[in-house]
Amino acid sequence: MISALMAITTALSVLSSPSPAQSAPAWCPTVAGHRVECGTESRPLVADKPALGTIDVAYALIRRKDESKPAKNTIVVNPGGPGGGAIESVKGYTKLTKPLAADHDLLLIDPRGTGQSGKLTCGLTGLALLTRPELHRAAARCAATLGPRAEGYTSAATADDIDAVRRRLGLDQIVLYGVSYGTYLMSIYAERHPETVRSILFSGAYPVGFDPLGGPSARAISLTLRRICERAAACDGDAVVADLRTVNARLRAKPRPMTVTVDGKPRALTLTESTLALVLTFPASHSVGSTPGKAPLLGRLPARLHHAARGDFRPLVKEIGGVFEELATDEDDQAQATSVVCNDYARPWSVHTPLRERWRQFHRSVERARPAEFGTFSPRAFATSPLDGGDLCIAWPKNGTARPYTLTGKLPDVPTLVISGDLDSNTSDENGRRNAAQFPRARFLSVPNTGHIPELGATGCAKAIVTSFIRLERLGDTSCLRRIPPIRVKPVR
Repeated sequence: MISALMAITTALSVLSSPSPAQSAPAWCPTVAGHRVECGTESRPLVADKPALGTIDVAYALIRRKDESKPAKNTIVVNPGGPGGGAIESVKGYTKLTKPLAADHDLLLIDPRGTGQSGKLTCGLTGLALLTRPELHRAAARCAATLGPRAEGYTSAATADDIDAVRRRLGLDQIVLYGVSYGTYLMSIYAERHPETVRSILFSGAYPVGFDPLGGPSARAISLTLRRICERAAACDGDAVVADLRTVNARLRAKPRPMTVTVDGKPRALTLTESTLALVLTFPASHSVGSTPGKAPLLGRLPARLHHAARGDFRPLVKEIGGVFEELATDEDDQAQATSVVCNDYARPWSVHTPLRERWRQFHRSVERARPAEFGTFSPRAFATSPLDGGDLCIAWPKNGTARPYTLTGKLPDVPTLVISGDLDSNTSDENGRRNAAQFPRARFLSVPNTGHIPELGATGCAKAIVTSFIRLERLGDTSCLRRIPPIRVKPVR
């Protein structure tokens, strides 16, 4: 997901120096002890519309250390987003897969519109600082700027690009390793090219047919707060959930002003129930479990909610303001990400209807939603909170865009592992289980005391489980899960 990309990029993306090989592109990374092959594959922007031209899809194939023998497998990764480039994350991925480096190849492909694959722009930046109406208008302007080209940026097209690179390199079967949005993309790849899949590893997953109103994430927030309180013995989980319910009710009645500093200048924002939903879903799920001894944002929120529920919103406003100052530093153009979201993702309206009818269908969907299924949040507030869903694409034009993607074929019967951090409200355990249910032979594993992308946890437990699964093509020893410590939680007083 879009906000998810920030944490993944921070953890994984460090550009390597260019390859010294004269024949290699300037962007080709070097990896100590490995031969790296880089190139591009020319692909039609839209398969049946040659007038729209082509796009060059960039790849970097990091060969195994021991090339005297055939590769045991080739791991194909996607770092999520949408909007994440794989090649810029080479240092992170080589570190994650280091236990496999002797006899596994690693293939990094920048999805069309990202990184070295024709980076797409439409002036869509600073989404977190926009009001919801401003966000709708910005997405519509992006579509108008891209025009017919917007149709070319879909998960199906990217999946077919991956297969074209696979064929170019003469690979037989591959291991799919997707994180966050990469689990959505690779699910579509698996459906479209099932015979090429050897095994599947997904982290921070959600199903292709996910709830467009975000119910699983809303429910996960309450569960996550209860878990951190119980495990850290720093608060009463039920009381914190009750505080969140009170705070949400007060924000519905009276939003609180916030002032954040962006580029050295003050910027007026508003803390609303939707704003709080966004923070608890996305930023609060990131880096959980990666910094032992320090309370992450998630661990600081129970105390902030406690004070706000008793009338003192200042600590909460300051905390949320700091989050938005960090979000404001991400100035990457979201053209590719928004195109994929608005072309592919499930939505509670028909793309074939005019804008007025879309709004009517959206409002009817929200009104019919059961409030109990959204935890402490109102369905409307939660459905209007995400930067990569909800009503974001309400004004995205119907002409020339792809339909929301629906799995229609049989997914491959291959070894599949889906893991999720049990403190992740972004791609929750519930959504991870739903992703796993798409596959005939999938195992689901919940990793305690970790958030979005459990492999980034400080203990290395999830990383060891992941690399063991890729090597053995089955779930191995998981006893380390019992030794992952609870996160630090600021005591509620």
